Amino acid sequence: MPAPISIVIPTLNAGEALSESLPALVEGLHAGLIRELIVTDGGSTDRTLEIADEVGARIVTGAPSRGGQLRRGCAVAKGEWLLVLHSDTVLPDGWTKDVAEHLPSGQPAAFRLAFRAKGFGPSWVAGWANLRSRIFGLPYGDQGLLVPRRIYDQAGGYPDQPLMEDVALVRALPRVALLNARVVTSAARYVRDGWVRRGARNLWTLTRYFLGADPEQLAQAYRR
Repeated sequence: MPAPISIVIPTLNAGEALSESLPALVEGLHAGLIRELIVTDGGSTDRTLEIADEVGARIVTGAPSRGGQLRRGCAVAKGEWLLVLHSDTVLPDGWTKDVAEHLPSGQPAAFRLAFRAKGFGPSWVAGWANLRSRIFGLPYGDQGLLVPRRIYDQAGGYPDQPLMEDVALVRALPRVALLNARVVTSAARYVRDGWVRRGARNLWTLTRYFLGADPEQLAQAYRR
């Protein structure tokens, strides 16, 4: 029987990030969980595609839009389950145990979140993300998303939009469970912008999205 999980990673000049995140996938290969790795790229000019090719990933290319990239990557996946990861999200040691125990449930799940940084700011932001995920069943993409392919298709898949594609999909899925394992993601943007400022900005963007703001306009404001 083939391994059940297709890993899907969207990339754009993510060579450095992949060098840190890909080694954690080896555990899934040894555990017989990973069927394939799909890197869906938006036009990288660094070593992203070279690194992906070196590890035997299937490479999908297209316009740079995270929603569109994820939609294209998931479309070619062959596994019964999809595990969607950001390129700078690193799975922890022992993640396969939590995932293997969850698979029989047949329900979507996400990981708890931690940042590659210490202090009150990282703890506060990660704590809020985990609380939001537990109470509202609303994880973000940097927590990873584990979803059965059948349920993913029933929900309509990722929309081709540049921002909030993860929220759009999660809202269309059955309630997403929260696994015990914690993924570790980059804190670079928070360090650059400030933990409070960046956290407030993300919350304001989410609120505007829920109120019906256009994802294209949100993405432009987010980049500014």
